[in-house]
Amino acid sequence: MEICSIALDPIEKKPLARFYPGSRILSVGGVGCTLHCPWCQNHEIALPEDPSAVPTRTITPDELAEAAASYIPYGNIGVAYTYNEPLLRWRQVLECAKAVRAQEAPDLVGPDHLVNVLVTNGMVGEGPLEELLEWIDAWNIDLKAFTQEGYDVCGGKLDVVKRTIRRAAACSHVEVTTLVIPGYNDDMDGFERAAAWLADVDPDLTWHLSRFHPAYRWMHLPRTPLDTLYRAQEIARRHLNHVVLGNVPLA
Repeated sequence: MEICSIALDPIEKKPLARFYPGSRILSVGGVGCTLHCPWCQNHEIALPEDPSAVPTRTITPDELAEAAASYIPYGNIGVAYTYNEPLLRWRQVLECAKAVRAQEAPDLVGPDHLVNVLVTNGMVGEGPLEELLEWIDAWNIDLKAFTQEGYDVCGGKLDVVKRTIRRAAACSHVEVTTLVIPGYNDDMDGFERAAAWLADVDPDLTWHLSRFHPAYRWMHLPRTPLDTLYRAQEIARRHLNHVVLGNVPLA
């Protein structure tokens, strides 16, 4: 696997609020993405002007698994494929996930084996998705908007993302994240419809509503008003049991 970033992160940073909270996870990322979101928060590695200029190194699946095991004394529980879009190279993720699952971890606290976490935009074909499902223990999946028009902005397909969420939730722990962007996906009717659909998948599914900060090509937009997030959270809680706000000041 070609990686440009590796760090031992709190599990909550993925973000996962209800998957072994308080633990840490070895997080790796590469270069590139399958979408082109003009608000990309990680555009330096996900959408670089010259991908070849981003320094990378190769790590084998066994080396990654051994590294994950070596960080168990520091609270690590596995590997997260994150930062850029990991499914751009889904076969590499699959091979690494198999090695991580097979790695001996006698001192692991929490799960009964090293876990694999996938942080993704959910744009994946049905065949690759089915191959990955057996090996991924937890997912955080972006739901960028709840209309196809919203997905047209970044080159995605809402139906594909919805399929990924539903299939993954049937056999793994799934949390969903929406970056709430003024004038793009911040209408309250949209939150209502999205929350109702997510509750149909699983009312215990966690939905992260995160505050937008100007980035990449959408520097002209303002930060998401906090009132927008609070109202969206109130609406979503009519349907879902766990709605978490992100990128907001602590009370």
